[in-house]
Amino acid sequence: MIIDLRSDTLTKPTQGMLEAMWAAPVGDDVFGEDPTVNALEHKLADMFGMEAGLFCPSGTMTNQIAIRLHTGLQTEVICHKYSHIYLYEGGGIMSNSHASVKLLDGAYGKISPQDILDSINPDDVHAPETTLVSLENTMNKGGGSIYTLDEIKPIKAICEQHDLKLHLDGARLFNALVESGESPKEWGAMFDTISICLSKGLGCPVGSVLLGTKADIKRARKVRKAFGGGMRQAGFLAAAAIYALDHHVNRLKEDHARARKLGEMLDQNPLVSEVFPVMTNIVIAKLAGITPAEMLSKLESQGIKAVKFGKDQIRFVTHLDFDDEMMNIFGKRLKDIR
Repeated sequence: MIIDLRSDTLTKPTQGMLEAMWAAPVGDDVFGEDPTVNALEHKLADMFGMEAGLFCPSGTMTNQIAIRLHTGLQTEVICHKYSHIYLYEGGGIMSNSHASVKLLDGAYGKISPQDILDSINPDDVHAPETTLVSLENTMNKGGGSIYTLDEIKPIKAICEQHDLKLHLDGARLFNALVESGESPKEWGAMFDTISICLSKGLGCPVGSVLLGTKADIKRARKVRKAFGGGMRQAGFLAAAAIYALDHHVNRLKEDHARARKLGEMLDQNPLVSEVFPVMTNIVIAKLAGITPAEMLSKLESQGIKAVKFGKDQIRFVTHLDFDDEMMNIFGKRLKDIR
Protein backbone atom coordinates (compact mmCIF):
# COMPACT_ATOMS: atom_id res chain seq x y z
CA MET A 1 0.00 0.00 0.00
CA ILE A 2 1.29 3.45 -0.97
CA ILE A 3 0.53 6.15 1.59
CA ASP A 4 0.67 9.45 -0.27
CA LEU A 5 0.78 12.47 2.03
CA ARG A 6 2.45 14.94 -0.34
CA SER A 7 -0.67 17.10 -0.50
CA ASP A 8 -4.43 17.16 0.02
CA THR A 9 -4.76 17.89 -3.72
CA LEU A 10 -4.20 14.21 -4.48
CA THR A 11 -7.68 12.97 -3.57
CA LYS A 12 -10.05 11.27 -5.98
CA PRO A 13 -13.77 12.17 -6.16
CA THR A 14 -16.01 10.09 -3.93
CA GLN A 15 -18.85 8.07 -5.45
CA GLY A 16 -21.38 10.64 -4.32
CA MET A 17 -19.34 13.44 -5.87
CA LEU A 18 -19.04 11.55 -9.16
CA GLU A 19 -22.80 11.03 -9.26
CA ALA A 20 -23.39 14.74 -8.63
CA MET A 21 -20.96 15.64 -11.42
CA TRP A 22 -22.60 13.22 -13.85
CA ALA A 23 -26.06 14.64 -13.15
CA ALA A 24 -25.11 18.34 -13.35
CA PRO A 25 -26.99 20.60 -15.77
CA VAL A 26 -24.44 22.62 -17.73
CA GLY A 27 -24.11 25.50 -20.18
CA ASP A 28 -21.42 27.86 -21.43
CA ASP A 29 -19.94 29.67 -18.45
CA VAL A 30 -18.11 32.28 -20.55
CA PHE A 31 -21.59 33.44 -21.59
CA GLY A 32 -22.69 33.17 -17.94
CA GLU A 33 -25.08 30.37 -18.90
CA ASP A 34 -23.88 27.42 -16.85
CA PRO A 35 -26.54 26.98 -14.15
CA THR A 36 -24.37 24.82 -11.90
CA VAL A 37 -21.46 27.27 -11.96
CA ASN A 38 -23.89 30.08 -11.20
CA ALA A 39 -25.32 28.07 -8.32
CA LEU A 40 -21.85 27.44 -6.86
CA GLU A 41 -20.86 31.10 -7.10
CA HIS A 42 -24.10 32.19 -5.42
CA LYS A 43 -23.81 29.49 -2.76
CA LEU A 44 -20.33 30.54 -1.65
CA ALA A 45 -21.05 34.26 -1.87
CA ASP A 46 -24.13 33.80 0.31
CA MET A 47 -22.24 31.58 2.73
CA PHE A 48 -19.63 34.31 3.33
CA GLY A 49 -22.08 37.22 3.14
CA MET A 50 -20.33 38.64 0.08
CA GLU A 51 -21.94 39.99 -3.07
CA ALA A 52 -20.62 37.74 -5.81
CA GLY A 53 -18.23 34.95 -6.79
CA LEU A 54 -16.20 33.79 -9.76
CA PHE A 55 -15.32 30.14 -10.46
CA CYS A 56 -11.76 29.65 -11.72
CA PRO A 57 -9.51 26.67 -12.50
CA SER A 58 -7.12 27.22 -9.58
CA GLY A 59 -6.36 29.07 -6.37
CA THR A 60 -3.34 30.61 -8.02
CA MET A 61 -5.65 32.20 -10.57
CA THR A 62 -8.13 33.51 -7.99
CA ASN A 63 -5.27 34.98 -5.93
CA GLN A 64 -3.64 36.55 -8.95
CA ILE A 65 -6.91 38.04 -10.19
CA ALA A 66 -7.49 39.58 -6.76
CA ILE A 67 -4.00 41.07 -6.74
CA ARG A 68 -4.62 42.51 -10.20
CA LEU A 69 -7.84 44.11 -8.93
CA HIS A 70 -6.16 45.78 -5.97
CA THR A 71 -2.80 46.85 -7.37
CA GLY A 72 -1.22 48.44 -10.41
CA LEU A 73 1.98 50.00 -11.67
CA GLN A 74 4.16 51.42 -8.89
CA THR A 75 2.05 49.89 -6.12
CA GLU A 76 3.02 47.39 -3.42
CA VAL A 77 1.60 44.33 -1.69
CA ILE A 78 2.32 43.55 1.97
CA CYS A 79 2.46 39.83 2.80
CA HIS A 80 4.43 37.28 4.81
CA LYS A 81 7.70 36.17 3.25
CA TYR A 82 6.38 32.59 3.15
CA SER A 83 3.07 33.49 1.50
CA HIS A 84 1.84 31.22 -1.28
CA ILE A 85 1.16 34.27 -3.48
CA TYR A 86 4.87 35.10 -3.31
CA LEU A 87 6.61 31.71 -3.15
CA TYR A 88 4.44 29.38 -5.21
CA GLU A 89 2.64 31.35 -7.91
CA GLY A 90 5.39 31.68 -10.49
CA GLY A 91 6.26 35.30 -9.79
CA GLY A 92 2.69 36.23 -10.68
CA ILE A 93 2.56 39.39 -8.57
CA MET A 94 5.27 40.90 -10.72
CA SER A 95 4.47 39.33 -14.09
CA ASN A 96 0.68 39.73 -13.93
CA SER A 97 0.24 42.97 -11.97
CA HIS A 98 3.67 44.66 -12.18
CA ALA A 99 3.46 45.32 -8.45
CA SER A 100 6.19 45.41 -5.85
CA VAL A 101 6.12 43.24 -2.70
CA LYS A 102 7.06 43.98 0.89
CA LEU A 103 7.83 40.73 2.72
CA LEU A 104 7.32 40.45 6.47
CA ASP A 105 8.51 37.98 9.09
CA GLY A 106 6.27 36.36 11.66
CA ALA A 107 6.03 33.13 13.64
CA TYR A 108 4.44 30.23 11.74
CA GLY A 109 3.72 32.40 8.71
CA LYS A 110 1.54 34.99 10.43
CA ILE A 111 2.07 38.76 10.41
CA SER A 112 1.14 41.23 13.15
CA PRO A 113 -0.87 44.45 12.94
CA GLN A 114 2.12 46.49 14.12
CA ASP A 115 4.41 45.03 11.47
CA ILE A 116 1.81 45.85 8.81
CA LEU A 117 1.46 49.39 10.13
CA ASP A 118 5.22 49.86 10.12
CA SER A 119 5.41 48.61 6.51
CA ILE A 120 2.97 51.03 4.91
CA ASN A 121 5.00 53.28 2.65
CA PRO A 122 4.90 57.05 3.15
CA ASP A 123 3.54 59.34 0.46
CA ASP A 124 6.96 59.74 -1.11
CA VAL A 125 8.06 59.88 -4.73
CA HIS A 126 10.78 57.33 -3.99
CA ALA A 127 8.41 54.60 -2.71
CA PRO A 128 5.70 52.52 -4.36
CA GLU A 129 2.19 53.15 -3.08
CA THR A 130 1.02 50.52 -0.60
CA THR A 131 -2.42 49.36 -1.75
CA LEU A 132 -2.93 45.78 -0.58
CA VAL A 133 -2.40 43.50 2.42
CA SER A 134 -2.67 39.77 1.73
CA LEU A 135 -3.06 37.10 4.43
CA GLU A 136 -3.20 33.31 4.20
CA ASN A 137 -5.43 31.04 6.29
CA THR A 138 -4.49 28.35 6.99
CA MET A 139 -0.82 29.19 6.50
CA ASN A 140 0.81 26.45 4.42
CA LYS A 141 4.46 27.20 5.28
CA GLY A 142 3.44 27.80 8.88
CA GLY A 143 2.38 24.19 9.26
CA GLY A 144 -1.32 24.86 8.80
CA SER A 145 -1.36 27.64 11.40
CA ILE A 146 -4.61 29.57 11.90
CA TYR A 147 -5.48 33.24 12.11
CA THR A 148 -8.42 33.94 14.43
CA LEU A 149 -10.94 36.75 13.99
CA ASP A 150 -9.46 38.54 16.99
CA GLU A 151 -6.16 38.66 15.10
CA ILE A 152 -7.81 39.82 11.87
CA LYS A 153 -9.90 42.67 13.30
CA PRO A 154 -6.98 45.03 14.12
CA ILE A 155 -5.48 44.31 10.70
CA LYS A 156 -8.81 45.21 9.09
CA ALA A 157 -8.91 48.44 11.10
CA ILE A 158 -5.44 49.42 9.88
CA CYS A 159 -6.43 48.74 6.29
CA GLU A 160 -9.52 50.89 6.63
CA GLN A 161 -7.58 53.72 8.27
CA HIS A 162 -4.99 53.72 5.49
CA ASP A 163 -7.29 53.00 2.54
CA LEU A 164 -5.75 49.60 1.84
CA LYS A 165 -7.48 46.56 0.39
CA LEU A 166 -7.38 43.30 2.34
CA HIS A 167 -7.25 39.97 0.49
CA LEU A 168 -7.39 36.47 1.95
CA ASP A 169 -5.77 33.48 0.34
CA GLY A 170 -8.22 31.04 1.88
CA ALA A 171 -6.87 27.94 0.19
CA ARG A 172 -7.64 25.94 3.33
CA LEU A 173 -10.02 28.38 5.00
CA PHE A 174 -12.60 25.71 5.80
CA ASN A 175 -9.91 23.80 7.71
CA ALA A 176 -9.45 26.91 9.84
CA LEU A 177 -13.17 27.48 10.32
CA VAL A 178 -14.02 23.95 11.47
CA GLU A 179 -11.16 24.16 13.96
CA SER A 180 -11.95 27.64 15.33
CA GLY A 181 -15.73 27.40 15.17
CA GLU A 182 -15.93 30.84 13.58
CA SER A 183 -18.51 31.47 10.87
CA PRO A 184 -17.91 32.15 7.17
CA LYS A 185 -20.01 35.35 7.35
CA GLU A 186 -17.77 36.74 10.10
CA TRP A 187 -14.78 36.21 7.83
CA GLY A 188 -16.51 37.58 4.77
CA ALA A 189 -17.05 40.85 6.63
CA MET A 190 -13.30 41.27 7.13
CA PHE A 191 -12.02 41.07 3.56
CA ASP A 192 -12.42 42.83 0.23
CA THR A 193 -11.72 39.59 -1.62
CA ILE A 194 -11.37 35.95 -0.56
CA SER A 195 -10.00 33.04 -2.57
CA ILE A 196 -11.58 29.69 -1.66
CA CYS A 197 -9.82 26.58 -2.96
CA LEU A 198 -12.05 23.55 -3.54
CA SER A 199 -9.46 20.98 -4.62
CA LYS A 200 -7.57 20.65 -1.33
CA GLY A 201 -9.24 19.46 1.87
CA LEU A 202 -12.71 19.56 0.35
CA GLY A 203 -11.68 16.89 -2.15
CA CYS A 204 -12.78 18.37 -5.49
CA PRO A 205 -10.86 17.52 -8.66
CA VAL A 206 -10.47 21.14 -9.85
CA GLY A 207 -11.38 24.69 -8.95
CA SER A 208 -11.40 27.76 -6.74
CA VAL A 209 -13.83 30.63 -6.27
CA LEU A 210 -12.98 34.31 -5.83
CA LEU A 211 -15.44 36.24 -3.66
CA GLY A 212 -15.91 40.01 -3.60
CA THR A 213 -18.21 42.87 -4.51
CA LYS A 214 -20.30 42.74 -7.67
CA ALA A 215 -18.11 45.46 -9.17
CA ASP A 216 -14.88 43.60 -8.37
CA ILE A 217 -16.18 40.30 -9.69
CA LYS A 218 -17.33 41.97 -12.91
CA ARG A 219 -13.76 43.22 -13.40
CA ALA A 220 -12.40 39.85 -12.27
CA ARG A 221 -14.36 38.08 -15.02
CA LYS A 222 -12.53 40.14 -17.63
CA VAL A 223 -9.15 39.44 -15.99
CA ARG A 224 -9.98 35.72 -15.86
CA LYS A 225 -10.60 35.81 -19.61
CA ALA A 226 -7.23 37.46 -20.23
CA PHE A 227 -5.54 34.85 -18.01
CA GLY A 228 -7.09 32.07 -20.12
CA GLY A 229 -9.35 30.92 -17.31
CA GLY A 230 -12.70 31.15 -19.05
CA MET A 231 -14.23 27.66 -19.04
CA ARG A 232 -17.21 26.38 -20.99
CA GLN A 233 -19.30 23.50 -19.55
CA ALA A 234 -17.62 23.93 -16.18
CA GLY A 235 -20.74 22.87 -14.32
CA PHE A 236 -19.46 19.31 -14.09
CA LEU A 237 -16.63 20.66 -11.91
CA ALA A 238 -18.85 23.10 -10.05
CA ALA A 239 -21.19 20.23 -9.13
CA ALA A 240 -18.29 18.52 -7.36
CA ALA A 241 -17.73 21.70 -5.37
CA ILE A 242 -21.38 22.01 -4.36
CA TYR A 243 -21.35 18.38 -3.24
CA ALA A 244 -18.16 18.99 -1.23
CA LEU A 245 -19.58 22.05 0.51
CA ASP A 246 -22.63 20.00 1.50
CA HIS A 247 -20.81 16.83 2.58
CA HIS A 248 -17.07 17.34 3.16
CA VAL A 249 -16.69 20.35 5.45
CA ASN A 250 -17.37 18.89 8.89
CA ARG A 251 -15.28 15.81 8.16
CA LEU A 252 -12.17 18.02 7.95
CA LYS A 253 -11.91 17.55 11.71
CA GLU A 254 -11.03 13.91 11.01
CA ASP A 255 -8.05 15.02 8.92
CA HIS A 256 -6.91 17.29 11.75
CA ALA A 257 -7.14 14.51 14.34
CA ARG A 258 -5.08 12.19 12.14
CA ALA A 259 -2.54 14.95 11.50
CA ARG A 260 -2.06 15.43 15.24
CA LYS A 261 -1.54 11.70 15.69
CA LEU A 262 0.88 11.64 12.77
CA GLY A 263 2.79 14.54 14.36
CA GLU A 264 3.09 12.59 17.61
CA MET A 265 4.49 9.61 15.71
CA LEU A 266 7.04 11.75 13.91
CA ASP A 267 8.08 13.45 17.14
CA GLN A 268 9.21 10.04 18.47
CA ASN A 269 11.47 9.36 15.49
CA PRO A 270 15.20 9.98 16.16
CA LEU A 271 15.66 11.60 12.74
CA VAL A 272 13.14 14.33 13.61
CA SER A 273 14.29 17.18 15.87
CA GLU A 274 11.06 19.16 15.91
CA VAL A 275 7.47 19.00 14.71
CA PHE A 276 5.68 22.31 14.13
CA PRO A 277 2.51 22.70 16.23
CA VAL A 278 -0.20 20.76 14.39
CA MET A 279 -3.35 22.89 14.20
CA THR A 280 -5.06 21.54 11.08
CA ASN A 281 -4.07 18.99 8.42
CA ILE A 282 -0.45 19.97 7.71
CA VAL A 283 2.50 18.42 9.55
CA ILE A 284 5.99 19.88 9.13
CA ALA A 285 8.90 17.91 10.55
CA LYS A 286 12.34 19.41 11.05
CA LEU A 287 15.09 16.86 10.52
CA ALA A 288 18.28 16.12 12.47
CA GLY A 289 21.40 14.55 10.96
CA ILE A 290 19.75 13.73 7.63
CA THR A 291 18.82 15.73 4.54
CA PRO A 292 15.26 15.97 3.24
CA ALA A 293 16.27 14.00 0.14
CA GLU A 294 17.70 11.18 2.28
CA MET A 295 14.66 11.13 4.55
CA LEU A 296 12.24 11.14 1.63
CA SER A 297 14.14 8.22 0.11
CA LYS A 298 13.86 6.27 3.37
CA LEU A 299 10.14 7.03 3.55
CA GLU A 300 9.57 6.05 -0.07
CA SER A 301 11.29 2.73 0.54
CA GLN A 302 8.51 2.12 3.08
CA GLY A 303 5.77 3.19 0.67
CA ILE A 304 5.30 6.66 2.20
CA LYS A 305 5.36 9.86 0.14
CA ALA A 306 6.00 13.35 1.51
CA VAL A 307 7.66 16.52 0.15
CA LYS A 308 10.72 18.61 0.90
CA PHE A 309 9.66 21.84 2.60
CA GLY A 310 12.89 23.68 3.26
CA LYS A 311 16.56 22.93 3.69
CA ASP A 312 15.90 20.73 6.73
CA GLN A 313 12.14 20.16 6.66
CA ILE A 314 9.60 17.81 5.10
CA ARG A 315 5.82 18.14 4.93
CA PHE A 316 2.94 15.69 5.30
CA VAL A 317 -0.70 16.58 4.58
CA THR A 318 -3.64 14.46 5.70
CA HIS A 319 -6.71 14.30 3.47
CA LEU A 320 -9.94 12.62 2.43
CA ASP A 321 -8.17 9.49 1.12
CA PHE A 322 -6.03 8.94 4.24
CA ASP A 323 -7.91 6.85 6.80
CA ASP A 324 -7.23 5.27 10.20
CA GLU A 325 -5.94 2.03 8.67
CA MET A 326 -3.36 3.98 6.66
CA MET A 327 -2.41 5.98 9.75
CA ASN A 328 -1.73 2.79 11.71
CA ILE A 329 0.34 1.40 8.84
CA PHE A 330 2.23 4.71 8.67
CA GLY A 331 3.11 4.38 12.37
CA LYS A 332 4.42 0.83 11.95
CA ARG A 333 6.50 1.71 8.90
CA LEU A 334 7.91 4.85 10.53
CA LYS A 335 9.39 2.74 13.34
CA ASP A 336 11.58 1.00 10.76
CA ILE A 337 13.06 4.31 9.60
CA ARG A 338 16.22 5.12 11.56
